[in-house]
Amino acid sequence: MRNINKIIIHCTATPEGRDVSIEDVRDWHVNGNGWFDVGYHFLVRLDGTIETGRDISQIGAHCIGHNKYSIAICYVGGMNKKNTKPKDTRTDEQKESLRVLIDKITKKFPDVDILGHRDLNPKKACPCFDVAKEKY
Repeated sequence: MRNINKIIIHCTATPEGRDVSIEDVRDWHVNGNGWFDVGYHFLVRLDGTIETGRDISQIGAHCIGHNKYSIAICYVGGMNKKNTKPKDTRTDEQKESLRVLIDKITKKFPDVDILGHRDLNPKKACPCFDVAKEKY
């Protein structure tokens, strides 16, 4: 198993209310970016369903310089309805699923830091909320 020291939270940067699946994101990453698989380990859909992407034993492709020791969780959304501005669009179901998933991961990796993509790359708005203010 990899040595994990971070959970990094992302958003799909899709308009508020538009649901996408892990297969949609996999298509963007494989066919759009030329990667061998989706870059995230987990995706949280609008209804709170958690879908698995890359196996956590595999290094993700989601945050330059931090992939080797991290697990990537992405929630669907992050943009306003016009898809022009970053926005915290998490549904109550997504917020709860994020809490449950992070709790599960931190039981296995108790010393991880929980960060947003923007905490590691200030040029990014992702995940469009302040992860440090959440009670994870």
